[in-house]
Amino acid sequence: MLMAHPSMLRKLVARYEELAAPGAESGDPKVVRQREDTAYTLCVSTGTRDIRDALRVARQAIAAAGEPAAASVTSASV
Repeated sequence: MLMAHPSMLRKLVARYEELAAPGAESGDPKVVRQREDTAYTLCVSTGTRDIRDALRVARQAIAAAGEPAAASVTSASV
């Protein structure tokens, strides 16, 4: 299976975590859409169907490549 480059995965994980952080949404439908789009891109890039699995696979690929990890958010919501 083809996988996105670890640096791209790192950026996607960081972007998703930024958009999923508590208070990031603040009722803005644009932010909700961006989070959904980022979750979809992460799933496609990692060959998964669930954002939790996508984040796990992306973080494993980032770690295996020796890329600096993005800051972790303990709860991932979609």
